[in-house]
Amino acid sequence: MDWALVRELQADARLSFSELSRRVHLSPPAVAERVRRLEEAGVITGYHAHVDLTRAGRTVVALIRMSCYGARCILHDPAVAGWPEILEIHRITGDACSMLKVAAGSIGEFEAVIDRLAPYGQPSSTMVLSSPLDWQPITPLPSAGTGSRRR
Repeated sequence: MDWALVRELQADARLSFSELSRRVHLSPPAVAERVRRLEEAGVITGYHAHVDLTRAGRTVVALIRMSCYGARCILHDPAVAGWPEILEIHRITGDACSMLKVAAGSIGEFEAVIDRLAPYGQPSSTMVLSSPLDWQPITPLPSAGTGSRRR
């Protein structure tokens, strides 16, 4: 039942408890209680609008691998997460420490982000040409005994 609620809220987080209850066949108070528990458990962490980056003026999207270690690493500077061009920061394995998703309004603005990142270490960028899958709702993973094995 929780997955049914999560599925519906991922599709449209603006649904009322009444509409949610109709869709998952529970009473509105039961839906409200389950959603509250999912929020308290940290399963639901917020409600967000999906924004088209291009229509919002962010026409240059790139992934930037950062090779930086030690005290000057961007992972140790919380201010970097506040830069408006940086959409995501991921700590990664391998020969780099992090991967950033950046969206800028122009190549010039993107270049300025690269310049701002340079003091932290070696940035290496890859431009995003298109995103055939830019978001997907979370669904339950297959059970271990259902015959499908994860590799």
